[in-house]
Amino acid sequence: MTNQPSSLEAQLLTLRQEGESAIAASDNLERLEELRVSYLGKKGQLGLLLRTMGKLSAEERPKVGAVANTVKEAIQAALEKQRESLEAAKIQAQLEAETIDVTMPGIYRPQGRIHPLNGIIDRALDIFVGLGYTVASGPEMETDYYNFEALNTPPDHPARDMQDTFYLPDGNLLRTHTSSVQIRFMESEEPPIRIIAPGRVYRRDNVDATHAAVFHQLELLAVDEGLTFTDLKGTIKEFLQQMFGELPIRFRASYFPFTEPSAEVDLQWNGRWLEVMGCGMVDPNVLKAVGYDPEIYTGFAAGFGVERFAMVLHQLDDIRRVYTSDLRFLRQF
Repeated sequence: MTNQPSSLEAQLLTLRQEGESAIAASDNLERLEELRVSYLGKKGQLGLLLRTMGKLSAEERPKVGAVANTVKEAIQAALEKQRESLEAAKIQAQLEAETIDVTMPGIYRPQGRIHPLNGIIDRALDIFVGLGYTVASGPEMETDYYNFEALNTPPDHPARDMQDTFYLPDGNLLRTHTSSVQIRFMESEEPPIRIIAPGRVYRRDNVDATHAAVFHQLELLAVDEGLTFTDLKGTIKEFLQQMFGELPIRFRASYFPFTEPSAEVDLQWNGRWLEVMGCGMVDPNVLKAVGYDPEIYTGFAAGFGVERFAMVLHQLDDIRRVYTSDLRFLRQF
C-alpha cells in the first residue's frame, strides 16, 4: 500500500506531460476536441486513474486528490490556450484569403442616365401628384369606342382625319391619345376624380424634325361638382410655372371634340409665343357616355406632347434625336 500513492502520482504526472505535449502538437480544432474527450471526458484517461483512488487509505487520498486536481487544471489550461491559438490562426487565414487589395484599380461600371423623355414625364408627374392627382394607365391597343366614340368623335366626325392611326386586322387600333385612359377610369370610378395619364401614342404622320408617328402624351382630367374654366386655368398656370418658370401664358380659343369650350395654351419662350398644351372643359356628351350626370358634375382636361416639352426645355433641334439611341446625345442628360 505504501507504493500506491507514489505510483498513482507518477501516472498522473505522466498523464499531464503526455496531455500537454499532445495538445500543443494538435493543429486543428477537431483534433483538439478529440484530445479533450480522451483526457477529460467521462471515460477519459484522467477519470480512469481517479477511479483507482478508492483503494487508497484515508490519509493518502487528499494528497493524490490534490495532484489530480493540478493535472486536470493544467490539461484544461493547455486546451484553452491551444484553442485560442488555433481560432486566431483560423481567423487570420480567413482574413488573408479574403483580403481585398485596395490599391488595385476598380472595375468601371458606367452609370445609367435618365432619358430626356422620361425626365420630362417624371417632372410632370411629380408636379401633378403634388397637386393631388393620381397616375392612371391603360392599354396602347384600343377599341374604336374608347379611342373615338366615347370621346364624342363618331365614325363620320371630321376630327378623325387629324388623328389617323394604325388599324389592326381585328378592328382595334393603336391609341392616338391617352384620353382613352380617362374614359376607362371614369367608367370604373365615381367622382370626384383627379388623374394624370402618361403614355405612348400613335398617329400616321410624316416623320420630320418636329413630328413622329410614335410619341408620348401626358393628359390630366378632373371631374367634380362646381369645377369651372377658372380652375382649369389655375391648374395649368401652376403646372407651367413649375416646369418653365415665371413666364407669360395665354389661352386661345380652339376646338376639340371632347371638350367645350376648348383652348390652346401658349407660353412666351425666348421672346416668342409657343403652343405647348391643349385644354378645355369636358363635353357633357363625354360625361354622359361614362354614366356621369352633367347637370351635377363638370370637369376639365388638358394634355401635352412630352417630346415638344423636351425640345423646348433641352433646346433640341430635331425630335428624332430622342429616338436614335445615340449615346453621344443621351450622355448629355
